[in-house]
Amino acid sequence: MSKNLRTEAVGQLFEAILSLRDKEECYRFFEDICTINELLSWSQRFEVAKMLREQKTYLDIAEKTGASTATISRVNRSLNYGKDGYDMVFARMNSCDDAGEEA
Repeated sequence: MSKNLRTEAVGQLFEAILSLRDKEECYRFFEDICTINELLSWSQRFEVAKMLREQKTYLDIAEKTGASTATISRVNRSLNYGKDGYDMVFARMNSCDDAGEEA
């Protein structure tokens, strides 16, 4: 497979993900398309990224998430030199949280 992420197949996968309506549909789809270990790895990396943004230490992160220092380092590299995807999602999640608190 090409190292180019922007393929037709990846685009179709993203369209499928964007069609999901709620968390329950996400559970159903992702349980079909991913292994449990893949999903747990994704969620672990997401938790690591949140903790890194909260200025937690590698030791604290490793203890809470079970992530290796290599995984923490890779996520940190993405946060510092990636495409800002984590930060975009965190900002939107915080925006939704803030809107919920005002309601």
